[in-house]
Amino acid sequence: MSQMRVNQDLCTLCGACVEACPFAGVVMGEDSIEFTDSCRLCSICVKACPTGAIWLEKTAAGPSFDLKKYKGVLVFAEQRQGEIQPVTYELIGKGLEMAKQLGQDVAVCLAGSNVQTLAEDLLTYGVDKVYLYDYPELEYFRIEPYTAIMVDLVNEIKPNIILMGATPVGRSLAPRVAARLRTGLTADCTTLSVKENGDLVQTRPAFGGDVMAQIITPRHRPQMATVRYKVMPPAETVQPHGEIVHCKTDQAQLQSRITTLGFRPHQVASSITDAEIIVAAGRGIGKPEGLELLETFAGLIGGVVGTTRPLVEQGWANYNQQIGMSGRTVRPRLFIACGISGAIQLVAGMRGADTIFAINTDPDAPIFDVAHYGIVGDLYEVIPKLIAIIEEGGSLGAISQVG
Repeated sequence: MSQMRVNQDLCTLCGACVEACPFAGVVMGEDSIEFTDSCRLCSICVKACPTGAIWLEKTAAGPSFDLKKYKGVLVFAEQRQGEIQPVTYELIGKGLEMAKQLGQDVAVCLAGSNVQTLAEDLLTYGVDKVYLYDYPELEYFRIEPYTAIMVDLVNEIKPNIILMGATPVGRSLAPRVAARLRTGLTADCTTLSVKENGDLVQTRPAFGGDVMAQIITPRHRPQMATVRYKVMPPAETVQPHGEIVHCKTDQAQLQSRITTLGFRPHQVASSITDAEIIVAAGRGIGKPEGLELLETFAGLIGGVVGTTRPLVEQGWANYNQQIGMSGRTVRPRLFIACGISGAIQLVAGMRGADTIFAINTDPDAPIFDVAHYGIVGDLYEVIPKLIAIIEEGGSLGAISQVG
């Protein structure tokens, strides 16, 4: 364990370190300086000491277990009312990609009641094993039994990487599993990659999306991450080659202090996350009335309106319309960017769109670097022309006529 050290022969008790410490972590003793529990090991006192009497002694922390024993990728398959949630297929797709790089297998953990057919369906996505926990007690998600079976499975098969969706279920389950396993967890990842040595590089937005942090867990296993929906392509169906492993667990593990009296599906409002066509507005629209114009255009082409963060902060749009690292991540078939410069926070949240079309007055705007098509022009001239053409019976092909 790293700690601060003092060479008493060099220390003159001048008090410079005490004055320099912003955490009150250094105090003056009767015949020497002392470090309290408030010390943050920041080394400010080291720089402040005029005689060089203080230094930080670093102790190398080695692994507490053999990392090589942990292999493969384990995906938690979230199911609700007998339906696999879509984020699961994205996790499988990414898991297969990383496992191929490492020459390892991909397994899935599926828990529920009467979900044998779901397990068989998961095999068609190319996974090597589906660990199935099929018990009446697992019909509804309850945190205690789900945590117990996940921890037991991990301790048995020792996966190198565990992936869960950044959903209400995943955000509840993942930290509890990580705490039981005494390992690290990175939440709301948008990008994952793996090193040759098996280290998982987990990228997620930080500081409101202004920074993309890369996180690794080099000394602990398994490595755990929850991943946002719609940031990765889903796995494709293939000829099944894997197997279903029927797992047994103690009845005590299935008990919960929560009693489910019934289930009523939440009526989910339409969301830009699931939209196939998105017309997105950026700071370049200049005025809130511009959103009304884009709403009209979006309605004609069967799309919805999304916005960038500045418009939400100005009160022009709702947060549920915000696209980007601090908002929603989308993968529409068509993304039309209107007055959007193309900041990295926004681009990272929509880069997966099949087709990106940009309208901007600045020919050097970064959005044109990621767009498949674009018009250098004023959206208040371009959009009305498109609306007129479509209302006269034209289609989105009219864009080429406007350009």
